[in-house]
Amino acid sequence: MAERINSIQGVSPVERVQRVEQVSRVSTAGQFGALLKQELNVREPAISFSKHAQSRAEERGIQVDEALMGQLADSVERAQAKGATNILAFDATRAFIINVPHGRVITTMSQEEMEENIFTNIDGAVLLK
Repeated sequence: MAERINSIQGVSPVERVQRVEQVSRVSTAGQFGALLKQELNVREPAISFSKHAQSRAEERGIQVDEALMGQLADSVERAQAKGATNILAFDATRAFIINVPHGRVITTMSQEEMEENIFTNIDGAVLLK
C-alpha cells in the first residue's frame, strides 16, 4: 500500500529524504550566518578609548556617555566611507583624535586646548552631530 501512495505522489522515499536534508542544510547555514553576524555586532564595540584618551577625558572633564559614543561611532563610519585613517572629530566644546581603522580614540581635548593647538597627522575632520 505504501508503494501505491509513493507512486501516486511521484516522489520516492529516498527523494523525500534528500529534499528534507537540502532544506535543512540551507536553513542551518542561514541561521549560523545570522547568529555569527549578531555575535560580531555585539562583541565588537564600534569605538573604544585608549588608556591615554580615557585619562585625558577624565582630566579635562569630558563626559563620555552613550550619546557621545554614538556620535563618535557615526564619525568613524563616515570617515571610513571617505577612506580616512586618522581624523579629528569635534564640536564646539571638545575634540577627539581617532584612529579610524581600529575605531580607537587616541586623545581628547577641551575647548581651551583646541584654541592653542595645531592638529597634525590627521587626514580628515568630522563635525560631531
